[in-house]
Amino acid sequence: MKIVINTCYGGFSLSKEAFAQYCKETGTNPEAVGDWEMPRDNPVLIRIVEEMGEAADGSYAALKVVEIPDGVNWCIEDYDGQEWVAERHRTWS
Repeated sequence: MKIVINTCYGGFSLSKEAFAQYCKETGTNPEAVGDWEMPRDNPVLIRIVEEMGEAADGSYAALKVVEIPDGVNWCIEDYDGQEWVAERHRTWS
């Protein structure tokens, strides 16, 4: 399974061109969703990031497609916008 993450401090964002392409291909209203709300395992998003490379990066973003084993219950965690994929575990507080 592939997932798109941001690998630098700042936060996940797409370039205007990548965001427009995503909205066009998925039929998403660009005014109804922010790029940070996109499902990171969306095949269209993954393909756009793979094909555009650095041109898909938004401001203060360095996007990367990471691959994890199928069936993993995953989540994206971050520190100051720098992200990684983690396996979900139960926690209590």
